[in-house]
Amino acid sequence: MTSIDIQPLDENLSFGAKVAGVTSDLLKDDAVRAQLNQLFEDRGVVVFKGVEQTPEMQVAISTVFGPLKDHPVPSVERADEDKLLGVIAIAAGPEACVVEIEGKPLVTWQPWHFDHAYNNELNRAGVLRSLIIAKDGGRTAFADGIQIYNDMDPAIRDKAEGLSLLLNLDLRYGRQRFGLPETFRVLREHTSTLSQDNENGRCSVHPALWTRKTGEKVFHMTPYGCRGIVGDRSDAAIERLSEIWDEAMRAIKPYYHEWEQNDMVLWDNWRVLHHATGCNPEEKRIVHRTTIKGDYGLGRWEDEPKVAETA
Repeated sequence: MTSIDIQPLDENLSFGAKVAGVTSDLLKDDAVRAQLNQLFEDRGVVVFKGVEQTPEMQVAISTVFGPLKDHPVPSVERADEDKLLGVIAIAAGPEACVVEIEGKPLVTWQPWHFDHAYNNELNRAGVLRSLIIAKDGGRTAFADGIQIYNDMDPAIRDKAEGLSLLLNLDLRYGRQRFGLPETFRVLREHTSTLSQDNENGRCSVHPALWTRKTGEKVFHMTPYGCRGIVGDRSDAAIERLSEIWDEAMRAIKPYYHEWEQNDMVLWDNWRVLHHATGCNPEEKRIVHRTTIKGDYGLGRWEDEPKVAETA
C-alpha cells in the first residue's frame, strides 16, 4: 500500500510537519486518517504538499480532523457555489483595509490571533489553500503557543496566570490598544460596518493560558479585538496585557509559510497563533479556508458564569 511521506516542517522548530503523497483515496484509509490525526495532535501545524487543488479535496482533508463548521459571521463570503461545502473566501478588493508598516502599504494584513476569539466557542482547526498567490508578500505565519509559553520569562509569564481576556468583533486597528508594530498606520479603513456594529457588542471570554490534556501549558492571547480582562478594562489592565504580549513576541519562534501551488495548511486553533503578513495592494490574492468544528470548553460569554478547566 502506498504510504504518505512525513517530514519535519523545520528542523529548528519544535512544531509542524510536512506531508506528501496524500490522495483522496488514501484519505479513506482508516490507518492513514489515524496517522494524520496523531500528527496533528503532536505537531500542531501540518503542511500538505502536492495535493489536488479543489474544494472537494480541501473538504476531504479537513473532515479527516472533524466535521466542518460554518463561519459564525454571516457576512463573510462563502466560496462554494452551492454553499454546502463550508469553504470561505479571503480576498482583497476595493473595500479592503490597507495598512502601512515600515513605509510599505499592505492589504489582507492581520496581527497574530486565534480564530473565532470573539465567539464563546472556538473552532478546532482551519485549513487554508491559496488559489492566487501574491508575488510580493502574502505569507501566512504560524506560532506554537506551547513554545511561546516555555520560552517566556517566567516572571512576566506569571502575570498571565488566571487572566481571562475580553474579546469582541470590533476589529478596527484604531481600537486595538496594544500589539501593533511601531511603524503601523491605517491608510484606508475597511468599508464594512461589521466592527462599528460590534463596538459595544457582547464580549467573549477566553483564558490567556490553558493546559492541554497532554499536560503542556499553552500561551493563547491575541490583542486583536481585545477590550481588556474580565472585571478590568482600564489602561492599567491594557499595560499589563501589553507587557505580557511584548514578552511573548520576544520569545516567539514562528514559521512563515511561502505559498506554492498545490499546498494546503492545517493548524490547531487551540494551540497555534497565526498571522497574515499582507501583500502589495496592487496584487490579487485569493485564499480559501475551511473551518473544523470542535471546542476546548473554556470560552464563554462575559455575562455567563465561569466554567471549570476540563480541556
